[in-house]
Amino acid sequence: MDNTVSEMRQKMAKVLEVIRGDLATVRTGRATPALVENIAVSVYGGAQRLRIMELATIGASESNVLTLTPFDNSILDEIQKGILAANVGLTPSTDGHVIRIIIPSLSEERRQELTKLVGQKLENGRIMLRQVRHEAMDSVKKQFSDKLVSKDELMRLEKDIQKVTDDIMGQIELLRENKEAELMQI
Repeated sequence: MDNTVSEMRQKMAKVLEVIRGDLATVRTGRATPALVENIAVSVYGGAQRLRIMELATIGASESNVLTLTPFDNSILDEIQKGILAANVGLTPSTDGHVIRIIIPSLSEERRQELTKLVGQKLENGRIMLRQVRHEAMDSVKKQFSDKLVSKDELMRLEKDIQKVTDDIMGQIELLRENKEAELMQI
């Protein structure tokens, strides 16, 4: 019976990780490897399609500069072209060994657009959480109808499910506040 709540907690934790990963891709004017690490690039003459994190070491040498050091210098130009082709608003430059990406500061209008985007991403996460909650509630109601749990146990499980859901929703709200504060920094 309680395993329903623990399974739900695990699923919600996974949803929270998905949301965190999704938010990390929102550009804030600060250099972070998450901005480019999952961009897929065709390398070795198009023979392979790999993510940048599999092709290079990504670092932030300054607060607004990303440096990519390819493991194989022969694919430097292909990585650069792949970043441009991904159309993520970043312009890489190379010195023959390292790719540098200067992260431009955000305009007020762009900050507001990104704040809306963050809101949309978080709402999608809330929808996923509500779906997990709904499945857990259905599961305990089915257990009750199958006479596997008493009415009191059903009420307790529903309260536990709601408490876990509220806790995770609170964490999502914290993520929103932190990301918006990050976006509004100049």
